[in-house]
Amino acid sequence: MSDTLTPVPSRRRVLRAVAVAVVLVAIGIGALFGSRLTVDPTLVQSPLIGRPVPDLTLPALEGPGEVSLAALRGQVVVVNFWASWCVACREEHAALVAAADQYQDAGLTIVGIDYQDGTSSAVDFLDELGRGGDNYLYVSDVGSRAALEFGLFGVPETFVVDRAGTIVAKITGGTTYPLLAGTLDAVIAGEQPGARTGGPVQPAPGAPLVGGR
Repeated sequence: MSDTLTPVPSRRRVLRAVAVAVVLVAIGIGALFGSRLTVDPTLVQSPLIGRPVPDLTLPALEGPGEVSLAALRGQVVVVNFWASWCVACREEHAALVAAADQYQDAGLTIVGIDYQDGTSSAVDFLDELGRGGDNYLYVSDVGSRAALEFGLFGVPETFVVDRAGTIVAKITGGTTYPLLAGTLDAVIAGEQPGARTGGPVQPAPGAPLVGGR
């Protein structure tokens, strides 16, 4: 009788060991995915740095016409994604306008790409806060095509393109004049500043901020 009962504790030990192993695997998988979900997107180096700027032609925000990014080769180009519903975009706007003015003689062009926004709301934003000069071009991102090509996390995000048409810098979050000017000085000097963080971004209208310092 005892011979028939002896294997039972052994089977229980095996079952306990299997259960513990399953729990440990589940914890490991949870930790892996949890760490990925909490990664700050503003700390991710953009895979576009060092690559040619996407060959996009976008419609002008106001009036007829369009802007081709490829046609701007030979100039230093700042591509800034913004929206009227973005608080940080409002805060950084003066810095962008000032940079457009101060670096115009250095061959700077800024392309402001309006993201997931209504045209009237975007125009009201510019009416209130002001527009840059002739070297500040405002366009619409119809169908979010540009956002997809640039791998946008949210707004504001700013990319700097050198005279050869290569993306050499990215500022995630709202920029300031010192941050933008320092980045532009480096690009004009032939350097590749890489990724820099200005603050958090807002993925969509009404969405909470993501990332930041």
